[in-house]
Order: sequence, then structure tokens, then C-alpha cells
Amino acid sequence: MGARTTSIWAFAAFVGGLVAIGTAAPARLPNILFILADDMGWNSAGYHGSTYYETPNIDRLAHRGVRFTDAYSAAPICSPTRAALMTGKSPARLHLTDYIPGGLWEEKPLVTPKMQQGLPLAEHTLAERLKERGYATGLFGKWHLAPDYEYQPNRPMDPESQGFDTVFHTRKPEDEDIKALKPDAHNASEITDRALAFIHANRARPFFCYVAHNVVHRPLGEDPALVEKYRRKPGAGRPENNALIGAMLERMDRGIGRLLEALDAEGLAADTLVVFASDNGTVLADQSQAPFRGGKATLWEGGLRVPLAIHWPGVTRVDAVSHEPVLTNDLFFTLCDAAGAPTGDVPRDGLSLVAHLRTAAPLGRDAIYFHYPHYHHLGDMRPASAIRTERYKLIEWHEGALLGRGPAVSLFDLTADPGEQNDLAVDQPERAAQLRAQLGRWRASVGAQTMTVRAAPPRP
Repeated sequence: MGARTTSIWAFAAFVGGLVAIGTAAPARLPNILFILADDMGWNSAGYHGSTYYETPNIDRLAHRGVRFTDAYSAAPICSPTRAALMTGKSPARLHLTDYIPGGLWEEKPLVTPKMQQGLPLAEHTLAERLKERGYATGLFGKWHLAPDYEYQPNRPMDPESQGFDTVFHTRKPEDEDIKALKPDAHNASEITDRALAFIHANRARPFFCYVAHNVVHRPLGEDPALVEKYRRKPGAGRPENNALIGAMLERMDRGIGRLLEALDAEGLAADTLVVFASDNGTVLADQSQAPFRGGKATLWEGGLRVPLAIHWPGVTRVDAVSHEPVLTNDLFFTLCDAAGAPTGDVPRDGLSLVAHLRTAAPLGRDAIYFHYPHYHHLGDMRPASAIRTERYKLIEWHEGALLGRGPAVSLFDLTADPGEQNDLAVDQPERAAQLRAQLGRWRASVGAQTMTVRAAPPRP
């Protein structure tokens, strides 16, 4: 066999290996630009119908590719969702189900399980998998997967130890920064500047640019002139509209526009897969999540339903809308699939969306699941787990199940009742029992931590 024939067979074997993991061999591995907003609700995106918030660049991205109406964060709070993105695993499987470090809530009737503090180094992260495929990897912004906020370069569980070569780490501002009108207090502009420099430096090789904004996390604050613009806009008095959030979103959106323009200027746009998402819903006290109920730290739709748009030139359908329920975990598998990175070692807590992005092929998934065995200071939602299957969603209330305080479950038809106002559990007991049993089997299968009844203090 001659050298040329050997080369042909070697190339065929390479292509076959890629096909075996579900990805056709691309002419060039796609760059990946992943933009994650912090606490941005579903109804804050212009492409979801808001005429108050101005998000023209997010909207442009959404209309270029596929926008998902039924996208869910893996959890109603930040750290678990970020862990699911990095690993593809359910937060319940990781035992990382609340923000780090979480709270004990010793005055509450149920005991919160002791969760994992930080993303373990044993996890083979998205960044590490892409790095193994030859990607330059960069994180710009929030990480929140270390045991504390005191970032130290190369410290175990900080981003350098989890596969990122270039890191610009930030966190939410202090209240004092907001009161002092610190310019760019949430670092939205500086995050963009650093990400742009990374893209320029790595324009000749595939890159994974993870832009993790602090917008619109509390404390809320922005340039007073920009805030005043939104205070004067029509609709400013409506509960779903907040002038501070509007100003913060506008600054972030401008940065997103700069990133998209840079891809064009560098000649990289045709080779770049761009994702925009949020880690959970907005704080309800700051902004109504209408038409959904609840907000951040709740398993109502307002805490879980988030904006998601994906544009991959030559792959995604143009100006397409998907009503498939999808989850943060899916984005891990999607990006690995796009880059030809194997994921056979990962439990299938998510699915690759690549085929769906191309053809609208149904995902064929039976259900998606959530587990939040925690109390939180932001709302009155009690600890709960949830399952969504097709149009139905069941919430199991841990206090009701363990203590009889309130109902054990609530059942909603999200097609007829997206605001979760009409509890069908009493009217449809068989469906409620079936979904509750399915949810219980899932919790057992992933080794989910459970809450326990707090022992009464001994009598004197």
C-alpha cells in the first residue's frame, strides 16, 4: 500500500471517528462564543416581545438562528446552572444544587442537605474537552464554581484549574460601588474589552470564548443618564419593566454588538457558533416575569424559563423558532458535538441539539427535571422538585410531602396555563401520581440529596 493510499485510509478513519461520535467532519472546527447573562428573565428580551427593554444585538443574533421559547436553566439559581453547563450533568447528580456557599436555614422545619462546595477537579469540563480538541479557551466574567468568591489564579476549582487558559474574573459589585456611581460597576464593558482581545489574539485557531456577564444581578445600578432614559420610556410604571434593569441590559447588549461586529471584522463570523442564554430568571421583587409566575430561586416558570438563542452559520435554520423544551445541560452536549469532543463518559442528563438546529428534528425526550432542596431569602417558594413532560409540569413540595404542610404536589398544563394558576392535581390524580412517581425514580437514579425533618429541640 503506497503512502498516498495510506493517507487516504487515515483520513477516512478520522472522518469515521467523528461520525461515530455524531459529528460530521467540518472544514474547520467552529469557534464558540458563549454569552451568559446573569439573572436575565425570559421576558426581558426584545425578541420575546418586550418593547421596553432594548436588546437589538441579542435580537439580531436570535433572528439569525434558532430561538427557543421553552428553554430552561438547569436550576433556578446561578452556581448549579453554571455547573451543568460545564459538565452536562444535572445539579442533582453533582450534589451542587444551590448558589455557593448556600445557607443552612436552621430555623426552618426541613434540613437542607450538605451540598458540594465548588465544582470538583475530577469533573472533565467543557473547557477541558474543547482544549483537548485544540481550542484556545477563555473565561471573561463570573465563574461562581469555586468554594468562595476570593479568586486566585490557578487555585484549585478556580477557572484555570478547570480548563481555561485566559481568565478575566469578576463578580457582582458591592452596594458601595453602586452608591458611589462607580462607572461600569458590573464590568460589562471591561468583560467585553477582554473578550475582544482574546478573539483577536486567537483568530487563527479555534477558540471557546465564554463571556459570563454580571448583568443583571443585584445590586442594580447604572449610569444615571441611561437610567433616566428608561424612567421616561412608555411602560416604565409596569411591574415587568424596571428602569435600572433596562439601563444595565442596554450596556450589556452594546457589548454583545461589539463582539458580533468583531467576528465580522476578523472574518470569523461564518466559522463561529454563537450562543446567548441566561442562568435563571430575574428576582421577582425587581421585575415581574409575566406571563410566568415567580422568579429567581423558585421552580415556577419565572425562575426557570430563560432566553436562549443559537446561531451557527451553515447549520442553524434562519429566523427559526423552536418550542422544544431544552435545558442548560443540553448546551454542554451541543458544543461538544459541534467540536467533535467525545462525551461517552458523561451520563445522559442532556442531549445534543445539533440535529435539531439543522432540521428541527424532534428531540424525542421524555421529560426534563429539576431539584431544589433549599430555602432562599428571595421568595416564599418552599423547597421543591419538578418534572416537565410535554405540556404538563408537576411540582413536588418537600414540606407538603414530608410534613403535610400544604399540598404534596401541584400539576399544571403549561400550554393552557403558562402562568401556573390552575392546579390540576386534584382533578387529575392519576396523572399527578404517575408524574410524581417518575420524578421520584429520576431523583433516585441521579443520587439526588434529600431533605429530612428537623428534630424538635429537647424539652428542658
